[in-house]
Amino acid sequence: MQQEEAIIIGAGPCGLAAAIELKRIGLKPLIIEKRNIVHSISQYPTYMHFFSSPELLEIGEIPFTTANDKPSRLEALNYYRTAAQRHHIRVQAYEAITSIAADGDEFILQGEDRFGQSRSYKSRYVIIATGYFDHPNVLGIPGEELEKVSHFFRESHPYVGMKVAIIGGSNSAIDAALELERVGAEVTVIYRGEHYSSSIKPWVRPGFESKVSKGLIRMLFQSKVIGIDNNEITVRGPEGDVLIPNDFVLALTGFHPDRHFLTQTGITMEDEGYPTFHEETMETNIPGIYLAGVVASRHEANEIFIESGRYHGRKIAEHIMNKQSTSPEEDKSN
Repeated sequence: MQQEEAIIIGAGPCGLAAAIELKRIGLKPLIIEKRNIVHSISQYPTYMHFFSSPELLEIGEIPFTTANDKPSRLEALNYYRTAAQRHHIRVQAYEAITSIAADGDEFILQGEDRFGQSRSYKSRYVIIATGYFDHPNVLGIPGEELEKVSHFFRESHPYVGMKVAIIGGSNSAIDAALELERVGAEVTVIYRGEHYSSSIKPWVRPGFESKVSKGLIRMLFQSKVIGIDNNEITVRGPEGDVLIPNDFVLALTGFHPDRHFLTQTGITMEDEGYPTFHEETMETNIPGIYLAGVVASRHEANEIFIESGRYHGRKIAEHIMNKQSTSPEEDKSN
């Protein structure tokens, strides 16, 4: 069994930021990541640009330089990879942690690498910095399991000339619709809201509304998809059910944390379905286990959350440092 001072699960921007902060207080954290470093960003649309300016995405006091006002996905991948290398962060990639169990004042973590080999670790502190993107919010409707349905949008090229339905009204749905229309796809956006979402980027909305008013993109409000077939979808709206010819469906309905893993660990869930943690320390209801990044974002699970999630590691490091400065008796009483 490998002994560690602190283990961080997840090598996203907020997991990397947490590792940097733990190093600053003298710990030697190990990050265990089931895929590649900043995997969630690598899953973003190929030509995506962040909403945020580069300085709001910086970690470890390393400047994020870009030639544009908003950094691209490729620039972000390079930046976070470089930040991890410059701070000499240890990352154990392509290994999944499957369970966490208390063992006195420490925790035993069981893992498995990509070849199915078991790994065991023991650590005093555990920081869960996993993202959401492995757990999309499913619709629970007939046909959702068809190959034509995806909960991710990477790029528009595969959909040239196709009839594409986009479910959702968030920024990701609007951006995808615009990209698809530009390459000649026939786009229908199906949104349950009565009006456009207030979260849509203000510099994007006018262009999107113009496309809708000109008939280049079809927008259906107060509507939901209730069934998906090979060549059509069934949409329920204010005027009843209608059949719409369809080749592909992009269900861009958001994501949620791995609740099973969290509850199996002993972390309780709030009524809204999000894990319990103290906002000032990021510690969960289990002393010694912390949350960092999007897993603690509640309703704000998107790339903007890096702006605030990058500071979670600082809160965690300060709390651990305060714990270490107290006597054992005082520590047990916290």
